[in-house]
Amino acid sequence: MALPVHANQKYGNGPGSLASALEPGTFAVDPLPFGAPWRRWADLEAGEAEALGWYAPRFGISTGPVGRVLLAPGDVRGAVIDPELAGDFACCGLDGGEPNMICVACGTPVAVRIDDCGLRQAVWLDPLTTRVIEDGPGPHPVLDWANLIDQRLGIPPTEPDGGWHPMWAAAAASALAHLLAASGGEPVVIPDQQVAEVFQPALDRLVGPVGTGPRRALVLAGPGLPDVGGDFALLPEHPHTGELWPVAPPVKPVPLAWDAWRHLAFHRTSKPVGRSVPIPPEALPALLPGHRFEPDRQIFLRVLARLPEVRQPRLRAIYDRGRPYSYSYFIF
Repeated sequence: MALPVHANQKYGNGPGSLASALEPGTFAVDPLPFGAPWRRWADLEAGEAEALGWYAPRFGISTGPVGRVLLAPGDVRGAVIDPELAGDFACCGLDGGEPNMICVACGTPVAVRIDDCGLRQAVWLDPLTTRVIEDGPGPHPVLDWANLIDQRLGIPPTEPDGGWHPMWAAAAASALAHLLAASGGEPVVIPDQQVAEVFQPALDRLVGPVGTGPRRALVLAGPGLPDVGGDFALLPEHPHTGELWPVAPPVKPVPLAWDAWRHLAFHRTSKPVGRSVPIPPEALPALLPGHRFEPDRQIFLRVLARLPEVRQPRLRAIYDRGRPYSYSYFIF
């Protein structure tokens, strides 16, 4: 699978950890460096941060190995947690950047098990002691876009208790960062009601509402949808390959995780039984919970910091406004 944007998510403070970012029987590879050695932004020479893919200051930048493999915890075989490596710096479970699982055959540290409160249940295989065998069993078939629509139905924005789904907080945060990069931080209008419910309030808090100037629009586009004119298109990312649904210039693409895009594109609120009079869009029940949606601040800042456009003054000001704080509402 493509590495999900919520793979390293921390959401809330428990109790309990978040569900795994991956389905059983799948894996994803992190293409970015992770772990020691770490470098402070102030200590980097000119061009070093950009070479590592960072365009705005971070507290620390990893120059460690690439190629960590993410697994659902239940898929691990032949490795166990070593209590001596687990440490005691987490809150209610396991966390950390150093391996806490060892190979049962030789005792070599091979993976990090994570299940602390507010974190994704995960096992990350250490790229220094493990490797991907390309001719192993599998793989899962890579679905085309049409089969994805039929077989991967997306995730609703709310959980059974009425709260926001953490995946949506991550997906929306990443999409907002890409939209700001595409728009230069200028206000954008969103004609689709369901899309606007998710993105417009947070977007307006970041850049301000659309005034009397040019009205640039963000539209929903992708497989199974009719072509709609707009300046920016919210497009699905293929969950297996990471491929983005193509769009023709001058429309600028804005990627959105498949499970969120699929729900926005094809979910429609049921109409009251027996009613024949059309219901205007403004009278439809709200798609989302009554309390304010807060996209994931940390993911928003991390994605924005990896986009070259963040060096523009307007975007850099938004980025700097969010960095010193611990909670998303200080930026959104």
